[in-house]
Amino acid sequence: MQQSGSIGDAGQEEDQAVVDPPPARAFRVDSALTWLFLYRLVLAALLVLLFSFPADTPWLGDVEDKETARTLIALQGLSILVGGLLIPARWPTRAQQIQLAVFLDIAVYTLLMHVAGGVASGLGLLPAIAVAVGATLMEGRLALLFASLATLAVITQQVYSELYLGTQAGTYTQAGLLGLTYFAVALLAHVMTRRLRETERIAARRKVDIADLSQLNEYVIQRMTMGVVAIDGERKILLLNNAARRLLGAPDARPGDSLFRLSPPLREWFLRRLRIGLGASVDDAELVQLGDAEVQPSLMLLGDGRSNGALIYLRDRRELLRQAQDVKLAALGRLTASIAHNIRNPLSSVRHAAQLLAESDAIDAADANLLAILQRNVLRIDETVTSILELSRRHAAERTDIDLAQWLAGFADEYRGNHPAEAPRLHTEIPTARLPLCVDTRHLGQILRNLCDNAFKHGARDGGTPVVLLRATYAPNLGSVLLEVIDTGPGIPDADRKQVFEPFFTTSPSGTGLGLYIAQELSEANGIRLEYIPPEPMEGRFRLTFGPTSVEPWGVA
Repeated sequence: MQQSGSIGDAGQEEDQAVVDPPPARAFRVDSALTWLFLYRLVLAALLVLLFSFPADTPWLGDVEDKETARTLIALQGLSILVGGLLIPARWPTRAQQIQLAVFLDIAVYTLLMHVAGGVASGLGLLPAIAVAVGATLMEGRLALLFASLATLAVITQQVYSELYLGTQAGTYTQAGLLGLTYFAVALLAHVMTRRLRETERIAARRKVDIADLSQLNEYVIQRMTMGVVAIDGERKILLLNNAARRLLGAPDARPGDSLFRLSPPLREWFLRRLRIGLGASVDDAELVQLGDAEVQPSLMLLGDGRSNGALIYLRDRRELLRQAQDVKLAALGRLTASIAHNIRNPLSSVRHAAQLLAESDAIDAADANLLAILQRNVLRIDETVTSILELSRRHAAERTDIDLAQWLAGFADEYRGNHPAEAPRLHTEIPTARLPLCVDTRHLGQILRNLCDNAFKHGARDGGTPVVLLRATYAPNLGSVLLEVIDTGPGIPDADRKQVFEPFFTTSPSGTGLGLYIAQELSEANGIRLEYIPPEPMEGRFRLTFGPTSVEPWGVA
């Protein structure tokens, strides 16, 4: 039994080192020694009181040699004070300080019992206290060692009294019973302490598990594209993710803020749902206008009463429409790709025939004008077919780690080289700090080319020359990297903003209406949010927000 206890002690120490960091462990060690020092000091003061008060007939007045008892208590008090001074010095070691304290207590209490009249004086329980303290602080065989020393001391005192003094009260039976008491106290203290420490270890492990689970839940919730808000009974925020901050228009919202102060429309919807009742039939498609976004909220109470907390889900209507549109376009895409492929072959023949006919000497000016119209429209149809085929053949995103600041500078140089006329009017604003991302660079390049082409095509105001700015920044409040394409044009009219990312929607007679749609599709495939920002004076702006699936987990350096 002793051997297994020793092995268990070693395992407990090893587990303790794993669960607790060094500073917390050192603090608990000093705390245990401090409590031991205070206990011994209080007990010594109590013994001084018992042997000294009242002055004429103290409570332990039957002690034959009171001066010897007081001297022993004074020496005990001095040793306690010395031990207290050694605690901050951490010398000797923790185990050695505890062992010395218990040994000294057993010796002093045994001598006090001898001075007070032996085992029959009732002071034989004092060594039991020392044994209990030692067994609590030092597990394993040391608990039995303390009990053995206390038993040996009591029996030695009884033998000495019988052989040399002959005047001591008490018998060997009483001494033996005291010894059994010491062993019983040691074993009980050992078992209780071991169970308490095992419970403490389990609680510490559960605390770590709960902390890990909480961190995992928060990690998952923060990466959800749907807004999630948890509130308490006072309607204060307990938890919200970045999607909820964006939909609420409150990037600086934090737990503890009042949700209804941040969003009065959401307050009206919440109170209306409570009045209707969660069990009643309600319109699940009810929309709430939060800033520029239409949100479909849903509610789940966290308790039976209305005063309990609640969980609110916020679904962006644009996201819902996009998902519905993806379902429709999935089937339509296969059909259009097949049609486009079959159109391209005869279209090539038409274009080739038009080119040959234009080279004929028998063509007059009117026919040449008709051929020019034919060629222009053939090229437009071919461009549309090419865009449809590229969209249908789009490959899955193959993401790689890049530094957006460095990559964007290279993209700008490449675009200027391919578009010399627009090169002087393409500017960049790139921070010196790194902006690490994990994206498909082919998709990102195509997205920016479409946005830049669109900006140069529609970014002129009052007949002026369009200027385009590529700006990359990091938003700490969102934990996201932002990439903006800003032009000097008048922006998109209010009536067209909801349709700007729809396929085949265009305001240009020569456009296909697929450039922004393809850019949005590629953005979604890479976990990037593409949105149009309402125009500020003298500018239009498209913004790419790189979400948690694109930004590297270790953050921005």
